[in-house]
Amino acid sequence: MSDAPAEGAGAGSAPATTQVTAAGRRPGLIGPFSGRQLAAVLLAILVSAGLLLLLTAPVASPSAALPARPGASFVPFASAETGLRVGAPPPELAGTNGDAAPGLTDLEGRPIRLADLRGRPVWLNFFASWCPPCQQETPTLERVYETHKDQGLAVVGVSVQESSADDVRAYAQTYGLQYPIGFDASSAVYHAFHVFGLPTQVFIDRDGIVRAVVNGPLSQVEAERILAPLLEPPRSAKP
Repeated sequence: MSDAPAEGAGAGSAPATTQVTAAGRRPGLIGPFSGRQLAAVLLAILVSAGLLLLLTAPVASPSAALPARPGASFVPFASAETGLRVGAPPPELAGTNGDAAPGLTDLEGRPIRLADLRGRPVWLNFFASWCPPCQQETPTLERVYETHKDQGLAVVGVSVQESSADDVRAYAQTYGLQYPIGFDASSAVYHAFHVFGLPTQVFIDRDGIVRAVVNGPLSQVEAERILAPLLEPPRSAKP
């Protein structure tokens, strides 16, 4: 009987288990990295790029698309209040602030009073220059005003929660606004009308009665629908 070692099993040969392991190892897709690792890295890059794009996108511009639904974007400051009733006359554009009773003035310091607008349909728009849905809506107010001012429509912007009249003046210049804007420096008018968020719309008919209150921005189609009956000429003016 021969004592010679079996063929292929020389003294320098690696154990069979090592040969099996080496033969069964799958090479990485790129160097030592597996496909799963590369997919995870790619996903992390895509997520980071998306977040960077979101954070660097502008909030709004004068030509921004407008929300199609009233109330789609509303910035509340407090819980909902009641007090301004549809079908009743609104308070005057004034309020109380301590012992004072400040009235609303425009950016040139001239008073704005609802009493002076009696006989005209009025759209009051409570807004702030830093409020994104207000920015989106502002071009709608200007277009509607230019379309219907010859029918007597009065649009009045009431600026609230602002740091200075200069900020509001710059905002009006940016959007080329032609309707008057009242600077409610003390928020007296804001509280008198029980406004609890921005933007808030109040529509008043020719007789000085509130006909609609909307919390949130309006599209031009929705604004026109609300204004249509208010823009009807007074009975005495009809043929």
